[in-house]
Amino acid sequence: MTIRECDKFKDECGVFGIYSNKKTTIAHYVYYGLYALQHRGQESSGICVNQDGNLILEKGMGIVPDVFDDETLNNMTGKAAIGHVRYSTTGDTRLINAQPLLSKFKLGQMAIAHNGNLVNTDVLRELLEESGYNFQTTIDTEVILNMIARKASKGIEKALVDTVQAVKGSYAIVILTEDKLIGVRDPHGIRPLCIGKIDDGYVLSSESCALDVIGAELVRDVEPGEIVIIDDEGLRSIKLNEKAITKACAFEYIYFARPDSIMNGINVYEARVKAGELLYKDAPADADLVIGVPDSGIPSAVGYSKASGIPYAMGIVKNKYVARTFIAPTQELREKAVSIKLNALRCLVEGKRVVLIDDSIVRGTTSKKLVDIMRRAGAKEVHFRSAAPAVKYPCYFGIDTPYRSELIAAQRSLDEISDFIGSDSVGYLSIPSLVEALGGKNDFCLGCFAGEYPVSAPMEMSKVRLED
Repeated sequence: MTIRECDKFKDECGVFGIYSNKKTTIAHYVYYGLYALQHRGQESSGICVNQDGNLILEKGMGIVPDVFDDETLNNMTGKAAIGHVRYSTTGDTRLINAQPLLSKFKLGQMAIAHNGNLVNTDVLRELLEESGYNFQTTIDTEVILNMIARKASKGIEKALVDTVQAVKGSYAIVILTEDKLIGVRDPHGIRPLCIGKIDDGYVLSSESCALDVIGAELVRDVEPGEIVIIDDEGLRSIKLNEKAITKACAFEYIYFARPDSIMNGINVYEARVKAGELLYKDAPADADLVIGVPDSGIPSAVGYSKASGIPYAMGIVKNKYVARTFIAPTQELREKAVSIKLNALRCLVEGKRVVLIDDSIVRGTTSKKLVDIMRRAGAKEVHFRSAAPAVKYPCYFGIDTPYRSELIAAQRSLDEISDFIGSDSVGYLSIPSLVEALGGKNDFCLGCFAGEYPVSAPMEMSKVRLED
């Protein structure tokens, strides 16, 4: 991987589902939906289609266009389908762990795709194994699937209600049965899931940008703790907790989501621009240019420029043809890999005092390389600004984060961070400003910034991640 990808919080997964009242080449819709969600995971891709009551699954390692071709998609006709793009937060990177997972039990066939992470996986897995269940994968999605199967005799809806009440953590789930499409969101809404309307059918998606791609209209978000059931009769829901407290992942707005998505009523692009405006108030700098690190740092750079009056410039060019999984053949080239993907425009940067804005600082190694790029292009000063608060704690809810000992803000002061990355100064967006940029409500999980989580992690997990 490039230096930049190694140093960033890793994207989670993306889920997508569609139900139509007429038979069509349904897999094509899922294909384009997953393509729009590709930024959420590039390790594996999968589609499962309900073909006249029989569930047909195709999945493989790699990005969507590498796994599916026209011939495969043309043969996957039906009325309903689900899909998944994966980045592993639990389980190994291998085909058996790719999703959706397909199983057959008392309820008939069922396929499931999941974005998120359970914090009580080990306890539930042990319980199921003692009850005679054999696991084929190492991912927590299979735990959810077997929990549903365990209650199969009660019917799908009761089985789902019992399962949701037993699992703890974050999850946005799409489920395909022989006659239904189902969406489930965790009680705090940590992971995103929205509902779209297309012709005579409905769509479920991790982000609204995937709805736009297939011509669907955003209806609303699946509410925290809500089960949405879609079949030939339309859409209905089961709300498990009318007083659910929303704690959506703040990093979705900072980094993970596409800027053209709307989540929980918040326009992601506008939130990032607002964060940039507030970042200038929190960490002003006297400079000649504001430059955003592509892609997610650019809207905040626009906001910082707007608030400060310092001109914005496209001072970094991104090579769009370098894959996220680009592998350099030697250690020496790996160290230079960030320059292969990102390069400065010397004609703009040379002799200038630059405010360089990225979406976040994690380990600091990427920031160090970016500052070096600016220096080599002739920048007179480089003031590094993070459009997120200082990341001081790990995440347990579906983001692959480093241990706390590897998080630079947990170990060093501002001056020490500046010395490490080679900048003239360093500044962060404050937590209150982040909340203000997201609408001013206390509706967000800020665990990676403040160390307070909406769901308690098991003690052994907390001990491993937090003791350094």
